[in-house]
Amino acid sequence: MKENISKRNELLAETVIKGLKSRNMTGYYAASKEDALAKALELIPKGASVTMGGAMSAREIGLVDALKEGEYNFIDRDNYEDKRAAMLAAYDADVFLSSTNAMTNDGILVNVDGNSNRVSAIAQGPKKVVFIVGMNKVCADLDSAMKRARNVAAPINAQRFDIDTPCKKTGACMDCKSSDTICCQILITRFSRHEGRIHVILVNEDLGY
Repeated sequence: MKENISKRNELLAETVIKGLKSRNMTGYYAASKEDALAKALELIPKGASVTMGGAMSAREIGLVDALKEGEYNFIDRDNYEDKRAAMLAAYDADVFLSSTNAMTNDGILVNVDGNSNRVSAIAQGPKKVVFIVGMNKVCADLDSAMKRARNVAAPINAQRFDIDTPCKKTGACMDCKSSDTICCQILITRFSRHEGRIHVILVNEDLGY
């Protein structure tokens, strides 16, 4: 069964990578977490300043630990008393790490954010953006990707952060205007004007939310 899933993911990843290329972004397929980690470190030069936007997927493949232990300037916002300063540092970083809430099989990335530090850094600022994306986040089209971002990722994150939103209680998007809403900004990345800036590592795993 696992072999069948892996083959399916490999074939789907080929389609996604072609879609990314048509959008001036670069895609890679990693058959395992270990392969994903190796590819990510290949894309991050030694000595680079690196930060992230709370990407669980980067933690799950061991990338955050590798950066903390390696020869990198990892800007860990958890160690900053001034969280705003840590977030602002992301815009001048060499590399920004992220996952995505959902993406289409032709390479469009969908991200929903509350503080908007993550989506703004994806859109502009860091010299390079590296996405770590489990194949569980690949959707058939933009409509299904939007639904996944708002009805799967957002409720789980609301529960994880223990914030007071309707989706935390119902498990589905209520299109709320709660003061705690984490759906303040929605970023659809359909093309990168800057060649070589956005890299997407597709991982043959269920990662993140």
